[in-house]
Amino acid sequence: MSFISSIYQLLPVPIQNIGISGFGYYWKKRRFGGVFEQEYKAVKERESFSKQQWRDYQTIELRKLLLHAWDTVPFYRLKYQTNGITRSLLEKFELEQLSLLPILTKDELRQFGTTTLLSTKPEPGGKFYASSGSTGTPTQIMYSTQMHQRWSASFEGRIRNWAGVSRFDSRGMIGGRRVVPQANSNGPFYRYNKFEKQTYFSAYHISAETVANYLEGIIKHNVKYMIGYAASNYFLASFIEENKLQSPKLSAVITSSEKLTSNMRATLERVYQCEVFDAYSSVEACCSITESEHHQLLESPDVGINEYLNQNLSQQVLPEQQGSVVCTGLLNYNQPLIRYHIGDLIELAANQYTKCGRNFTVIKDIVGRTEDVIIGKDGRRMVRFHGISVGIPKLIQTQIIQHDLDSFEIKMILTESLSPKERSIIQDRMFSQLGPVHIAFTEVDHFQLNANGKFKAVVSNLSNIDS
Repeated sequence: MSFISSIYQLLPVPIQNIGISGFGYYWKKRRFGGVFEQEYKAVKERESFSKQQWRDYQTIELRKLLLHAWDTVPFYRLKYQTNGITRSLLEKFELEQLSLLPILTKDELRQFGTTTLLSTKPEPGGKFYASSGSTGTPTQIMYSTQMHQRWSASFEGRIRNWAGVSRFDSRGMIGGRRVVPQANSNGPFYRYNKFEKQTYFSAYHISAETVANYLEGIIKHNVKYMIGYAASNYFLASFIEENKLQSPKLSAVITSSEKLTSNMRATLERVYQCEVFDAYSSVEACCSITESEHHQLLESPDVGINEYLNQNLSQQVLPEQQGSVVCTGLLNYNQPLIRYHIGDLIELAANQYTKCGRNFTVIKDIVGRTEDVIIGKDGRRMVRFHGISVGIPKLIQTQIIQHDLDSFEIKMILTESLSPKERSIIQDRMFSQLGPVHIAFTEVDHFQLNANGKFKAVVSNLSNIDS
């Protein structure tokens, strides 16, 4: 735990809100200053591109990225030379030639992401942002200031605008930040970021007993739309409905991070009396898929070039077959991710007609994001255990299994055994989300994969989300 996080836990709620608002001011300037406006305008203009314009755009951007990687990123120069790739090939590179380039694995990103995968001529303002670390050592992704603004422009133009909202609307967020530090908190279960009109709700305290306080936050801060984890938003809406409470009518709900099932969508629509839009992206910022205003899942071709490959990553899958996503991001020059195997499964639609008329790839389904639901002794529900492995590099991968309400097993793939202190750190992190529970640690050599080839980070032997 960082020093700032330690201090934050000790502060009274009003001071925590001031601190969060201060961070919100910095965060707003970083994402929406600088080149944001011109990039946002370009994002919207490209929505009218023809198929040929998109092909030309991606070809130009890909060549530019590949040459930059060859000239300034030691990892790629060495790997490409080893595989017989030359600079002259990259100068005239075509989209159809992507399979000539080697795959970038998640393990390589973990190992080299902060060293040889970085450009020797970076854009200014570079900062590392960590993935969740829910399945092992988190990846560290470098965002320059301008890259952050390019990514934010895409998020605004597609994910928010297609749902009919904007960054200027007040929002409620349910995500991984531990704004309410302790598992046994008495509330409130939200904090307020004044500069972005953002009410940040805890993902770790949602239950029948706390739901009225969550609804109080929605009403108090005039929340216009909800955004964040699909399952957590669904849990909150379910408890509102089950307790016969009345939510204000919202403009939209935008979900991410977990599989949005038909039952979850219907519940959110009933409770908030609005349309629901699903979105897929990641900290790696090399792939973005979101629902259009007509509720088709569309891939943003200016964020990245995506391939959907078979199990051994040797060839493209056919429409309506599940494919493993391999992304080439077009936004990040400080830490280019070229043919990055991100680990999620996507199914392409057979019919590529778009109701909105945009020439974007149509996705039938985002597969493999459903995780089992963990139920706390007090009835709270959660699907994510962010940061369990942060700062413990010998922990390669974890799987959290709930056997009963107060009994958990953490299966671990390790480079070497954990010290008692490291086990204590993991235990304390679990306690901070669930309260005191029994935890058994088990070292394993490998994990069993699901039938679809997907690793499940969280497994409950109690119950799952209804579909």
